[in-house]
Amino acid sequence: MLSPVLKLSNINKKLSDFFSLKNISIEFYGGEVHVLMGENGSGKSSLMNVIWGAYPKDSGDILIDNVPVSINSPIDAKKLGIAMIHQNSSLFENFTVAENIFIDNKPYSNKLLKTINKSKMYSLCEDLFNKLGFSLNCKSIVKDLNLAQKQIVEICRAYVSNARIFIMDEPTSSLTDSESYLLFKIIEELKKSGAAIIYISHKLEEIHKIADKITVIRGGEIIGTQEVKSMEVNNIIHMMTGMELKNRYPKLHVKIGKEVLKVNNLSSDNIIKNINFSLKKREILGIIGLVGSGRTKIAKSLFGIDKLDSGEIFIENKKVNINSPKDAIEAGIGYVTEDRIFNDLFMYLNIHENISAPNISRVSNKHIIDKKIESKIANSYIKRLRINAGTVNNKIAYLSGGNQQKVVLAKWIMSKSKILILDEPTKGIDIASKVDVYNIMNEMVTKDVSIILISSDIDEVIGMCDRIMVLYNGNIAAMLKGDSATRENIMFYATGGK
Repeated sequence: MLSPVLKLSNINKKLSDFFSLKNISIEFYGGEVHVLMGENGSGKSSLMNVIWGAYPKDSGDILIDNVPVSINSPIDAKKLGIAMIHQNSSLFENFTVAENIFIDNKPYSNKLLKTINKSKMYSLCEDLFNKLGFSLNCKSIVKDLNLAQKQIVEICRAYVSNARIFIMDEPTSSLTDSESYLLFKIIEELKKSGAAIIYISHKLEEIHKIADKITVIRGGEIIGTQEVKSMEVNNIIHMMTGMELKNRYPKLHVKIGKEVLKVNNLSSDNIIKNINFSLKKREILGIIGLVGSGRTKIAKSLFGIDKLDSGEIFIENKKVNINSPKDAIEAGIGYVTEDRIFNDLFMYLNIHENISAPNISRVSNKHIIDKKIESKIANSYIKRLRINAGTVNNKIAYLSGGNQQKVVLAKWIMSKSKILILDEPTKGIDIASKVDVYNIMNEMVTKDVSIILISSDIDEVIGMCDRIMVLYNGNIAAMLKGDSATRENIMFYATGGK
């Protein structure tokens, strides 16, 4: 019988006064992709940080090839053949692909003088790509690569450093389907080489494609492990949440009203070109396209972050000039960006301060913020949106990703926006929290709000949108609805099909 490459036995780690990893026991085998699933804040990433040495364990045993080891830092982990592939690139942006891959394993022509044999380095790089079945110019500068290519370079760097255990924390969260496919090809090659791959994901569809086993974590404890071939989706969701989840895309079918937004010939920075579309009252309009297609550029242009080269914007048949976010807010537009941590939230402030940030006038009395009113309103949104926050005085940084996203939505609901732009609103949050976000969207639609949903998740836009606008190279390639809104049609137009 095969022995596990990595074994955790009764691992305990106190992470805060409110949360601990408790008696974690799990085994990871070579040649397998073992997926960890759980709600945001369940302990998945914390457990990976224990393995990676960022959070040394309080008690329990870690064994590699059945030999007890001590991991007290990422340096210890690296020496033992453990590699963490981060969501945010740790590469040197101005170095070439080969220079990044061999950063710790440079081939020297003269070791004493530290003279790098560049021709050998590039030859080794090409040999590695051929072995892994991947095509990329080894002399390309890393800053010119897309996200998927950067992640593959990180994997290759770990591979040449003799890593045997690869930890991947939601590696496809910002990737398109085609970019994810490249990553999956590399993962398949790593499996063939005998590597153990620990993979954190919320995406049930991709798990079917790459995983061998699934372990569910809830509240810092292991709930259970299943073989993928015997996996039932409803059972996994029940294990994650403790609840039955019958409808992943609970779209409400409401009566669509009159036109509330009209965009004519919108162009900006040669990224979007002559964009024309409309949005109706109570409608959810999806915008989808590959990375670089102009999805976010449309959002930033409508919200006054990016300047227009040309074009007109009409709200309720009146032309508006939007030159700043202040103009957009006054026109009734709200914007949830794709990066809530850097753009939407003040991580050092508490929950009620974040909710009231764009609504200061509503919680002020004679230009002084009334903390009682601010807290009262924030508490009402915590209950209404089911934000698991403890108290409104908790810092936003301590909330899970799903709860942080609900706080972002709360501040725009409070602002009474008529048009809400949501850019990747469910990126990086768990399945149950996604459904909560969809239900919040439904509630807003019933209150006459119109929504633009920008997403790279094809199933999400099909499941939640009335119409879907597909972008390709800064242009509208298709406007789909009803029976024409299929995965096949979306990918056809998103990749330049005509």
